[in-house]
Amino acid sequence: MHFFIAGSCLLAVLVVLLPNARAAPETCSAPSASCAGETLQVQRFFEQENEMLRQRRREEHLAAYVYNTNVTEDNRREMVAVMARNARQSKLLAKAIKEGGYQSSGNATIRRQARFLSNLGAEALDEDDYLELQNAITSMQSNYATTTVCSYIDRTNCTLTLEPHVQERLANSRDAEELAWYWREWYDKAGTPMRDNFAKYVRLTRKAAQLEDFRSYADYWIHFYEDADFERQLDATYRALLPFYRQIHGYVRYRLRQHYGSEVVPAEGNIPMHLLGNMWAQSWNEVIELYTPYPEREFVDVQAEMERQEYGVRKLFELGDEFFQSLGMRALPPTFWNLSLLTRPEDREVVCHASAWDLYQDSDVRIKMCTEVSTHYLYVVHHELGHIQYYLQYEEQPAIFRDAPNPGFHEAVGDVVALSVMSAKHLKSIGLIPSGRLDERSRINELFKQALSKIAFLPFGYTMDKYRYAVFRGEIEESQWNCAFWQMRSEFGGVEPPVVRTNSDFDPTAKYHVDADVEYLRYFAAHIFQFQFHKGLCRLAGQYVPGDNRLTLDNCDIFGSKEAGRAFQRFLSLGKSKHWKEALLEFTGESEMNPAALLEYFDPLYQWLKRENSRLNVPLGWPDTNKIPSDCCGPFST
Repeated sequence: MHFFIAGSCLLAVLVVLLPNARAAPETCSAPSASCAGETLQVQRFFEQENEMLRQRRREEHLAAYVYNTNVTEDNRREMVAVMARNARQSKLLAKAIKEGGYQSSGNATIRRQARFLSNLGAEALDEDDYLELQNAITSMQSNYATTTVCSYIDRTNCTLTLEPHVQERLANSRDAEELAWYWREWYDKAGTPMRDNFAKYVRLTRKAAQLEDFRSYADYWIHFYEDADFERQLDATYRALLPFYRQIHGYVRYRLRQHYGSEVVPAEGNIPMHLLGNMWAQSWNEVIELYTPYPEREFVDVQAEMERQEYGVRKLFELGDEFFQSLGMRALPPTFWNLSLLTRPEDREVVCHASAWDLYQDSDVRIKMCTEVSTHYLYVVHHELGHIQYYLQYEEQPAIFRDAPNPGFHEAVGDVVALSVMSAKHLKSIGLIPSGRLDERSRINELFKQALSKIAFLPFGYTMDKYRYAVFRGEIEESQWNCAFWQMRSEFGGVEPPVVRTNSDFDPTAKYHVDADVEYLRYFAAHIFQFQFHKGLCRLAGQYVPGDNRLTLDNCDIFGSKEAGRAFQRFLSLGKSKHWKEALLEFTGESEMNPAALLEYFDPLYQWLKRENSRLNVPLGWPDTNKIPSDCCGPFST
C-alpha cells in the first residue's frame, strides 16, 4: 500500500492552467463547414490547455520531488509556492470552461476533459485559505517524516526512526511491554502534536468541497469513482469479506493468546495491535512464526537466498524491469536509473514512504524509497514499478487523462504483477527457491502469509476512509475525534491500542496517508481489483483453468506471456480517457468491483481455517474496545 503521484501531486489536488485564448462553445446542431471549423477550434483549445497543464504538473511534481528527497523548510515553502501559483491558474481555466459551456459539448471526449479540468478541489479556495490548507498538510507531512522516538533500552537515546529502527523492534521483539513502549512513543509524537493542523485541514477541505457544490470532502473524494452508488458497493464488499476476516482474526487471536497469555490477549476480545508486527496493524505477517498453520513446514525463504546470491538493491529493480519487458512492455528509461532515489541517503532527511513519480516530460519517471534487500522490498519494488509502467503506457494521452480512471486501479496494477512475482512458479524461475510447486501444507502456509497482508488489511483500509468520511461530514464532534477513530478500528477490525487513549490524544495523524491528504479507499478497492485483473491475465496467459489443481490462481505466473501483455498494455494506455467500468469490462469481462476472484484465490485457506477453528473451538468475533472513554460515540456499523 504505497502512495504514488498520478494525475495529482503529493497533496491530491488537481492542477490546471490558464488558457491563452477563449474558444466559442459548441452550439452547432447540424453538420456544416462552420461547425467543423468551430469543433477544430475547440479541439485546439483543449490541446493547448493540456500542454500547458503538462508543463505546470511537471513544475509542481519536480518541486514536490525535491522536497520529498530533501525535507527542509525551504523546500517545503517552495513546493507550496508552486502549488499556490498553479491554483490561481486552475481557477481561471475552470471559469473559462464553465463560461464556454464545454461540459455540455456534443463531443464525449471534450465533455470528459472539460469536467475534469474544471474540477478544482482545494484550489477552489481563495489564496489565503489555500495557503493555510497546504501549510497545514505539509506541516503534518514534515512532522511525520522527521519524527524520532526514544529507545526502550536507553531512554536517553531519542534518535530512533520508524524505518528501520522501530519497525525492526515491532517485527522481532516478543516483549509486550517493549512493543507497547514503541507504539506509544510513535503515536504520541507523530500523531498528537498534529491535532490543530488536522482541524485546519478538516475545516478548509469542507469549505473547498462546498465551493465545488459537494456536500462534504467525503463526497468530493467519492466522486472520483464516477459512480453515485460506489460507497454502498464499498460497504457491501466489506460485509462480503467479513466472514473470512473473522476466521483469520479468531485464529490469530487464539495463537497470540497461547504465546502471550490471557492477561495480554483476551480470549474473545480485540487483538492488542502492538503485537501484530506493524505500527498500524494493517498487515500481520511480520510475526507469522507466532501463528503459522504448519510450523514444521519452512516458509519460502527468499531473503536468505537473495543474501546468499549477494543481491543488491539495483538487482531488485532490474528483476522488475525484466518482468515488464517479458510482457512486451516498455523498458525503464535511463533517466529512471539516473534520477530516482532508491536507498536512504545519509546526509539529509527524506520521506522514506515508497512512492512512484510521473514528472510529465520525456518519459521522466522516478521512484523514491529507502529500499533494502528483503522479501518485503522484492514485492514493493514490483508494486512501485507497476505505477511506473502505468505512467509510461498512458504517456501519449492528453495531460488531463494521464491518470487511472479509478484511483484503485493504479494501486491494483502494481499488486497484480507482484502476485505473479511472488508465486512459487516465478520464484523458482528466477532461482530464488528450489521448487515451483508447493505441497498442500506449504501451500496453506503461503496462502496464510499472504492473507495476513491482503485480508487483514481490508478492515483497516475500510476504516481509514469511513472514519474520515464521518469527520468530513460533521458526524463526529471534534471533541470525540480520537475515541471515534479507535471505536471504528475496534468495530470494523477487532483491534485496539495497547494502552487507554483519551480525547486529549490524537492518533489518526500517526499514519502517513492522513497527513498527506491521500484518499485511502483506493487501497481497499485495489485489493479487490487486483485479483480481478490477476484472474483475467492468468486466463490469457494459459496459467489458470477453473477446477484444475495444476493451474490455480495462487500459483499463476504471467511472466513472458505476450497475449497477457498486449491486453495489459491496452488497458493501461487508456489512462483516464474512459470510464473505469468500460475499461474493466474490456480487460476482465466484468464491470463492477467484485470480491469473487479474491475469495477464489484464498478459498483453500478459508476452508482450512473453518475446519481448524472448529476443531480448536476458537471463538469468533469481538466486543467494543475498552481502551477508550465509555461515553465515546458509535457504533458505526454499515
